[in-house]
Amino acid sequence: MGSVMDYVVMELRLLRATLGLSQEEFGKAIGYSASHVSSVETGGRPPTIDYAMAVDRAHDPACDRQKGGRFARMLRELSKVDPEWLREWIGLEREATLLRWYEPAFVPGLLQTEAYARAMFATGLLPPDDVEQRVASRLERQTIVTRDAPTPLVAVLDVMILRRQINGHTGVMREQVDHLVKMAELSHVQILVVPEDTGVYPGLQGGFILATLGDGSVVAHLDHQVRAQVVNGADDLATLQRTWESIRGEALPRRQSLDLIKEAAQTWT
Repeated sequence: MGSVMDYVVMELRLLRATLGLSQEEFGKAIGYSASHVSSVETGGRPPTIDYAMAVDRAHDPACDRQKGGRFARMLRELSKVDPEWLREWIGLEREATLLRWYEPAFVPGLLQTEAYARAMFATGLLPPDDVEQRVASRLERQTIVTRDAPTPLVAVLDVMILRRQINGHTGVMREQVDHLVKMAELSHVQILVVPEDTGVYPGLQGGFILATLGDGSVVAHLDHQVRAQVVNGADDLATLQRTWESIRGEALPRRQSLDLIKEAAQTWT
């Protein structure tokens, strides 16, 4: 969550304190458990529009029953930068004790340089201002792997990511691949590469992220052409974890992967 979301969470805590309610009492009034309220207030779980609407309906006298009140308005403003599903995932991502990320087509967001991220967003239909907002959001997310107590990250990339042109700007790719080398040398980051001679393998159907949370549970993130989604169904998670193991089995070991990334960096001159 960025600083704006931190402000929303702070205002939610302040509202409850001003009302003199315990988390259990506050949750009962809005139809949520005390543990859910606690998770929102500590930043472990991002507030959703439904949560904000429930707070507004219970505690905002000027609330519109259909559109909600001030908290719903604040979240809708945020959604102009990051859609609701992404805000939910960012909260889970920040809470994770381990992230396993597979990408067949582009550098994972947590490992992207600013220029590479901007090039990725600029290929779509976003207005320039929205592109800059999305880039800022992506860079903010990256703090989880650079902070004092960083989140361990295992990223598996298809080798073609290291060879794909970015709008003809070789400098962007050289900087990006150099950055991958730097990140791969961190003790809490593993970057593994699936080599070209692997041929067809299960991961080519699409990228995904597995986040292990503090209680040992796992949630996943899938990104498709039309939309992305957070996945927590047992069957889907089991399938994704089997797929992850299969993909990781095809990838080169850590040191060989780093050598391959360094070789790729030399080609972007």
